[in-house]
Amino acid sequence: MVTTTTKTANGGATAQTKKRRASASGGRKKLTPFNKFMQTETARLKEEKPELDNKERFKMVIDNWNKQKEKAAA
Repeated sequence: MVTTTTKTANGGATAQTKKRRASASGGRKKLTPFNKFMQTETARLKEEKPELDNKERFKMVIDNWNKQKEKAAA
């Protein structure tokens, strides 16, 4: 964060304000393969099994991710 000091109209007291620095890349971070898989798999499971709550759905997504990694390694 950058701190700047400004003078008031009467020339007396000063106030400090904090400004956030813009990120150097200027946009969103790139999604990792896991994040991409999480998005698509969550959407698919939401359509197939709408009765599941998010906690159960995320567990299934992680299980599917681990199975996929095992297949790729073999």
